[in-house]
Amino acid sequence: MFIQTEATPNPATLKFLPGRAVMAEGTLDIRDPAGAAASPLARALFAIDGVDGVFFGADFVTVSKASGEWQHLKPAILGAIMEHFVSGQPLVEGGAQDDDAEDEFFEPGDADTVAAIKELLDTRVRPAVAGDGGDITFRGFKDGVVYLAMKGACSGCPSSTATLKNGIQNLLRHFLPDVREVEQV
Repeated sequence: MFIQTEATPNPATLKFLPGRAVMAEGTLDIRDPAGAAASPLARALFAIDGVDGVFFGADFVTVSKASGEWQHLKPAILGAIMEHFVSGQPLVEGGAQDDDAEDEFFEPGDADTVAAIKELLDTRVRPAVAGDGGDITFRGFKDGVVYLAMKGACSGCPSSTATLKNGIQNLLRHFLPDVREVEQV
């Protein structure tokens, strides 16, 4: 098994591509060891000193570090990922899945605008963000403000504010005059 690695715009996060499907659908963002209880791979990754975040996408795993240098962390991370996929264990035990099921909020009269926002996010934004090892999901819309959650490499990335304000906000405002602003939750 050959696992490729890619740098992300977030220097504290590295993207690992195992060459196979990771999540069948959705994404899973695990921000601490307690959240890793349902995933054998996440538990193994959090057992590596310095790891403080794990994100599973369709065909990649991003790992965030709190301390240490990538040249020292990378071999242990590659070993944990390889061992997991060779073992045949499930990525997630007990049916825990996609963490996108959080409550969304918007007024019923804004349903058409929200549908258009989600379509733009799914077709134009999420593929680019996934290419950088992260994800972005819709959380709400109120008074012209779109609320989005950034995950994986995008969470805590130094360029996330620029991505939100200069990229996503401008895109949504161009297509949807009801959108005034984009905020991260």
